[in-house]
Amino acid sequence: MSGMASNLAKKRALAAGFGTNANAVKYLNQDFEALRAQCLNRGGLFSDPTFPAAPESLGFNELGPGSYKTRAVQWKRPGELCSNPEFIVGGATRTDICQGALGDCWLLAAIASLTLNEDVMARVVPVGQSFGESYAGIFHFQFWQFGEWVDVVIDDRLPTKDGELLFVHSAEGSEFWSALLEKAYAKVNGCYEALSGGSTTEGFEDFTGGIAENYDLSKPPPNMFQIIKKAIESGALLGCSIDVRLSFLSFSPVTRQKLVKGHAYSLTGAVEVTYRGRKEKLIRIRNPWGQVEWTGAWSDSSSEWNSVDDSERQNVKADDGEFWMSFTEFLRHYSRVEICTLTPDTLTDDSVKHWSVCNYDGSWRKGSTAGGCRNHAYTFWMNPQFVIRLDEEDDDPDDNEVGCSFVVGLIQKNRRRLRKVGEDMHTIGFAIYEVRKVKI
Repeated sequence: MSGMASNLAKKRALAAGFGTNANAVKYLNQDFEALRAQCLNRGGLFSDPTFPAAPESLGFNELGPGSYKTRAVQWKRPGELCSNPEFIVGGATRTDICQGALGDCWLLAAIASLTLNEDVMARVVPVGQSFGESYAGIFHFQFWQFGEWVDVVIDDRLPTKDGELLFVHSAEGSEFWSALLEKAYAKVNGCYEALSGGSTTEGFEDFTGGIAENYDLSKPPPNMFQIIKKAIESGALLGCSIDVRLSFLSFSPVTRQKLVKGHAYSLTGAVEVTYRGRKEKLIRIRNPWGQVEWTGAWSDSSSEWNSVDDSERQNVKADDGEFWMSFTEFLRHYSRVEICTLTPDTLTDDSVKHWSVCNYDGSWRKGSTAGGCRNHAYTFWMNPQFVIRLDEEDDDPDDNEVGCSFVVGLIQKNRRRLRKVGEDMHTIGFAIYEVRKVKI
């Protein structure tokens, strides 16, 4: 199919509702309901031929066939790991997610944030799945992929070593939604190893179809705390991290107060409490490891909480991976915050201000639309161009500046999936220009 015909077919499909969350595209043409019915009719458990319980599904390099890290790996179903497996127990919570032997803390931080919004969670983890009467060894999840939602089917054979899950797992060991979600995401991206290393914003966008922003905390806006608080209240997903800065004095990835450098955290709360007669801004953060917490002021065992009234005192548990710290300390220690704003179709609360969204597809083709960066003045104009008109002014009472806010994101397609063949992200970018009114 030609490029023009393909784009036309895609537009018609979207107009008919295909690719929305309510009518997701069936990934690899696998129909969850039909496959589950087949398994139930024949009395057998589903085995996925498109993502087999085999070495190639684990990885290609460090987790590749023959690697010492994958020796003795066995694929087992949850019923082989515990006597009473559960899909979700008491609702999906951020404490259900503990990192395993895969460097995908960025993904797990995104999943932990996902659990804070039930509506968003239900879009990614469809309801009606369990290990009960309708169990057939098959589950499904939905991800946003480059402009459309896809429904991904998996079997529940999970990689294990010494009888334990190799990758993400729940703290108590009998809840499996997070491990199965990780497997479905690995399938979309080609294998588990393709998930190693990344940015939390990527997970945010694939779980919501939203658009993400980054804030550099070395020069934050003056209203950064309000930005974080409003984002959490509006159901946005948030992450934060500490840059690794190698120096002669410090080679440890963990600071003296137990913060991990180069590691993705979920940002899960922002409140103000009265502390010794003044207001104290606090930030709640979660380590996807499920342990290793901040030990400074406002940590789980700190004395500061004794000076806070019971009505304002926050829930503090020992070593569950989640902790509080002052906003001042947060700015001092953390390097960046990532915020994913949800799309209009995700927002169900009328109290949340809605906005509009547009998707544009384009590509750089050598000799026609690949004009290079602005250093190439004679060809720069050849790059794909899109005109955006902003008609309404912001009506935020806390913002005195007159203008219309908008956020722009640029996505590279299938780069993570192509890691198997040695591909990675390209260095790309875009420029935004104001189109001034021209008198004709």
